[in-house]
Amino acid sequence: MSIERFHTGPRMSQAVVHGDTVYLAGQVGEPGASVSAQTTKCLEQVDALLAECGSKKENILQAVIWLADMSDFAEMNAVWDAWVPQGHTPARACGEAKLATPDYKVEFIITAAK
Repeated sequence: MSIERFHTGPRMSQAVVHGDTVYLAGQVGEPGASVSAQTTKCLEQVDALLAECGSKKENILQAVIWLADMSDFAEMNAVWDAWVPQGHTPARACGEAKLATPDYKVEFIITAAK
């Protein structure tokens, strides 16, 4: 079975397609922006990458969300809830973690069907 990689750099690819499954690298927003703004940017990037890979948000199987601070959970969810298609919500986990820099507040890791 073939493997197709998108936006491949020396460390990682932004997306990998294996068979009918799309794996996205962790998506982050503009460093230092609000949680809402970073979440919006992440989800825009998810939409664009999924489209490039022949998928869409209705096909998301799993979302893993990391917040730098769980006190931002409601703010992130307000953006997520407006974006995620009702009736097509994926399996989801959300936890707190130190992200690559203190300026990142949220990161999304997505797996979708093609």
